Amino acid sequence: MISEVLADGKKRMEGALTSLESDFGKLRTGRASTSLVDQISVDYYGTPTPINQLASVSIPDSRTVAIQPWDKGAFPLIEKALMLSDLGLNPVNDGKLLRISIPLLTEERRKELVKIAKKYTEDSKVALRNVRRDMNDTLKKLEKDKEISEDEQRKAQDDVQKMTDLYVKKCDEACNAKEKEILEI
Repeated sequence: MISEVLADGKKRMEGALTSLESDFGKLRTGRASTSLVDQISVDYYGTPTPINQLASVSIPDSRTVAIQPWDKGAFPLIEKALMLSDLGLNPVNDGKLLRISIPLLTEERRKELVKIAKKYTEDSKVALRNVRRDMNDTLKKLEKDKEISEDEQRKAQDDVQKMTDLYVKKCDEACNAKEKEILEI
């Protein structure tokens, strides 16, 4: 019983960490990355379709993202979706490729991105604490229903706290790495 609760909690905490890393991937750092366009959907024949399902996305150099649609008819659709996205990027269409040049970030924008990264980290920590609370509630219920002893419940709660501390530390480490990446010129 206890091992099931801990395994489920660990899986949910991993999910929170994965979500944080996904959020970090959306933050523009002044360096080109294919993850910048992962979240952008194109209205392709009436269906919202991610860009990476319509084209090959590559990084020819550190400041450029190249998108090569497989269907020539998708060029204007992808171009429009990129312009309408909140990334503030303007693609250049040369007939074969869509090129997106990543401009240098200003100091002010870097600080703003660090604040956003810290907000994402805090949201993940809240999610971790919610998982911890759910796990502890489940353990208390098991103890109340006499399925586990009080000593087992206390030991399991200590394990839950250690697991929570570990994942909070991982979130902080990911945030520090992202902050360093953002502030790097």
